[in-house]
Amino acid sequence: MAQPTTAVLCTDLAFEWPDGKPVLDGFNLAVGPGRTGLIGLNGAGKSTLLRLIAGDLAPTRGAIRVAGELGYLPQGLTLDTGLRVDEALGIRAAREALHAIESGDTDQRHFDAVGDDWDVEERARATLDRLGLRRLGLDRTTGELSGGEAVLLRLAALLLRRPDVLLLDEPTNNLDRAARERLYETVAGWHGVLLIVSHDRELLAHVDQIADLRDGDVTWYGGNFDAYEHTLAAQQETAERLLRNAEADVQRQKRDLVEARSRLERSASYGKKRSVTRNDPHIFAGMLKRKGQETAGRLQGMHTERLEEAKQRLAAAEEAVRDDAEIRIDLPRTAVPAGRTVLTLQKVRLPNGATADLDLRGPERIALVGGNGAGKTTLLRTIAGELSPLEGEVTTPVPLRHLPQRLDLLDDGLSVVQNVKQFAPAAGDNAIRARLARFLFRGARAEQEAGTLSGGERFRATLAALLLADPPPQLLLLDEPTNNLDLASVRQLTQALAAYQGALVVASHDLPFLRGLGLTRWLELDGELRGVDPM
Repeated sequence: MAQPTTAVLCTDLAFEWPDGKPVLDGFNLAVGPGRTGLIGLNGAGKSTLLRLIAGDLAPTRGAIRVAGELGYLPQGLTLDTGLRVDEALGIRAAREALHAIESGDTDQRHFDAVGDDWDVEERARATLDRLGLRRLGLDRTTGELSGGEAVLLRLAALLLRRPDVLLLDEPTNNLDRAARERLYETVAGWHGVLLIVSHDRELLAHVDQIADLRDGDVTWYGGNFDAYEHTLAAQQETAERLLRNAEADVQRQKRDLVEARSRLERSASYGKKRSVTRNDPHIFAGMLKRKGQETAGRLQGMHTERLEEAKQRLAAAEEAVRDDAEIRIDLPRTAVPAGRTVLTLQKVRLPNGATADLDLRGPERIALVGGNGAGKTTLLRTIAGELSPLEGEVTTPVPLRHLPQRLDLLDDGLSVVQNVKQFAPAAGDNAIRARLARFLFRGARAEQEAGTLSGGERFRATLAALLLADPPPQLLLLDEPTNNLDLASVRQLTQALAAYQGALVVASHDLPFLRGLGLTRWLELDGELRGVDPM
């Protein structure tokens, strides 16, 4: 059956949260066949839009139409640990009916449960194998799965349903490199309608078009993310040139207006003196004065109009130039001398059996890589003192801070300023606000409650709280820090870390991000902690 031209249609869509905070208003979207990457700044409404399309949220106004069956993979997916794999795949009833029929039970309800899906087990195992989940038996429970494996299992369930429209929200979060490669292959081979929210540049290399959600509207770009960046760079170069021209034109029009007023004042003064010298009659002098005033008014109005037109062109040019603001910070108190020991792991054994020995000195920058379930998060939590090793000793002679995957360090009921104050109680409010401005929390934004922040804003607030803490951290532990961050926020994080002068240990599967950190060592946790070549 031929696919419809428009698979997802949103018309005059509006949505606001219960507290009255608007997300979308008068929004329109038409998504056709192919693979579409939906990008935009954190807080633009990308995930909210997917939830609206999936029916998890109801719009305040407007209509949503989806042609065919829809599958949806949300962010932050969690599975019931007691759930069987075949239940998670949605095939348990069909399997049990199939087994009953095979054992000789000809009850009609079993045939109804199987339907036409007689090869359901074979398809399920083939799908699990394709996604790297071969080890999962259909009768096992999901309690032993890592976060990345849970995402892949949910994706497998969607693929088994063969939906006409598939929505994926940050699907590479928590996936190791091998799992990401399998997801990339799945996306590259997808022939239906696919709408992906992602900040993963490698994943976005496999889409057919980019939809950029900004200021409540979508701008479309043909091609993958590389093509989008090339087009956007050309547009921004043109926009910046027009902005410079518009700024120069405004200044020129201001000068012309000042000069015109000066000339008119000189002319009026000269005319008045000449009229007095010639002893012109009052009626004639008044007529000349009115005529001069009318001329002056016309000329001044003309120059004022030109100035206003120039200002309008400037406003339009400013609107066309993107301002994805940059974090600008200076953290001299985080500096660590080259020879100083900041971390020692001596024969440490983790709960999963992995072992680690490490001596970290000075402002080293270490990438911690490894497969899902290897124990990277456990190792970071052990270094941070949140967990105790089964064996061995962890020594951290410098102040450290740990940024976990779950951004749960902030108190949702407190403002950004108040949260930072908890990490630096001796600092004054004005000093905290001045520092927060460099993390893009200026004015009223610094007074927002943490519970109302978008994902990217929450990340920036958490990062600010850690880096502005007293004492300042000389060892910083980051666990998958780019999860849920838009591309602008990833760039801001990289800028912030460039200003950080202490030691850094980053667990991440995001290779482009890691390569931009100026790493000094790559360590892999795979049963034991060992050095590997840069990836």
